[in-house]
Amino acid sequence: MPHSAVSVPARLRGLRPSVLTPKVLRTEVLGGLVVALALIPEAISFSIIAGVDPAIGLFASFTMAVTIAFVGGRPAMISAATGAVALVIAPLNREHGFGYLVAAVILAGAFQIVLGALGVGKLLRFVPRSVMVGFVNALAILVFMAQVPELRNVPWAVYPLLAAGLALMVLFPRITTAVPAPLVSIVILTVVTVAAGIAVPTVGDKGALPSSLPVPGLPDVPFTLDTLATIAPYAFAMALVGLMESLMTAKLVDEITGTRSSKTRESVGQGIANIVTGFFGGMGGCAMIGQTMINVKVSGARTRLSTFLAGVFLMVLCIVFGPVVSDIPMAALVAVMIMVCFATFDWHSVAPRTLKRMPAGEITVTVVTVACVVATHNLAVGVVAGSVTAMVIFAKRVARLADITAVTDPDGGQVVYAVSGQLFFASSNELVGRFDYADDPDRVVIDLSAAHLWDASSVAVLDAIAHRYAQRGKTVEITGLNGPSAHLHKTLSGELTAAG
Repeated sequence: MPHSAVSVPARLRGLRPSVLTPKVLRTEVLGGLVVALALIPEAISFSIIAGVDPAIGLFASFTMAVTIAFVGGRPAMISAATGAVALVIAPLNREHGFGYLVAAVILAGAFQIVLGALGVGKLLRFVPRSVMVGFVNALAILVFMAQVPELRNVPWAVYPLLAAGLALMVLFPRITTAVPAPLVSIVILTVVTVAAGIAVPTVGDKGALPSSLPVPGLPDVPFTLDTLATIAPYAFAMALVGLMESLMTAKLVDEITGTRSSKTRESVGQGIANIVTGFFGGMGGCAMIGQTMINVKVSGARTRLSTFLAGVFLMVLCIVFGPVVSDIPMAALVAVMIMVCFATFDWHSVAPRTLKRMPAGEITVTVVTVACVVATHNLAVGVVAGSVTAMVIFAKRVARLADITAVTDPDGGQVVYAVSGQLFFASSNELVGRFDYADDPDRVVIDLSAAHLWDASSVAVLDAIAHRYAQRGKTVEITGLNGPSAHLHKTLSGELTAAG
């Protein structure tokens, strides 16, 4: 049978039955429910950071999740209101008011659509694995650090509840995996605290839950160029931070599930979701790493259905079951997030055996990524810093590979310099001092058969070498250039200022 006759249906079978089979349908529904429960306190907390009413963050989480379920490029990934976005737009809300915040969210969505269409998702190929490891470990640390305040200055009963929640999530999967252990833990701890009348912090202590669905409308701002100038910097920063976190999270989910996703579609989808969220009066958002890990790694969800249901369940829980949800002890949700941290952290990367074998440069990149994220509480900053560090280390490493050897003819009529390696700004500059301009014969051949020219710097250095020989009345012939190098040399040679 021809290969195509088998492969196409196989791909379809891999995509469709995941929603149709009862087992996976149960996984998606329960996964969405657990995520919705975990979203409530997080969304409220991020609303406080942004300086808006708790309902604004919950509305944003609802509209982001529901919209991205249809237009996103990474199935099973959760998008909602996030702390990174809240930090970016908080000053705008504080200085200009809520209307400007909403307008900035809509504009940020437009920026994300444009950036997505321009192929910003392809930049992920320049993020090395060591940065990805640092990103994963840093987000686990950040999620854990976010739980610490919930364990300070609290009644003593919080700690046994926390321990019980962790024990349930470790032991319950040994009995059955039909129901997610986090959901079981949340339900049992809530029943215990309510039945026994144990006074501990609850979800309701975080803020009032909304009692109705959000309604669409336009932002309450003057539609002028002054308004555009005010919101544009915040909107662009939000767009970049949101895309960075979303695309890195999508890449992480790709690795966990062993599947590929469309980063372009995800970028555009994030923009559409933020525009929809803005018109519904939400504070905007992006992919949520902690909740995505709950959905994908803990609950085992794999389709868009879990993302959609997370948003739907969020509003149902708030509007219909608000009083019940308000009684959920924070200790139960903290226990869930701690388990997420443990499952997310790449423990293999810090094992002594791994550290002994890993090159020092790779470890440095990972440490820089983690340190920057933890210091700034911004995953985007850490990824950029780690990637730049990796590029610098790579450039230094490749620069050392460039070498040169000289062979003088027996009759002393000419000398041939054989250059090998990759010639670019970091490696080519050292070549100038490797030639014996004073004592070489009148004819000098530079053989580049084993080299490659990458940039204008390398051409400028060759021009500088030829110029120094010319000052002494000697001629230089460059040979062995491959096609791309020859084209670059022909285009730029003589057009650049020679050094020395």
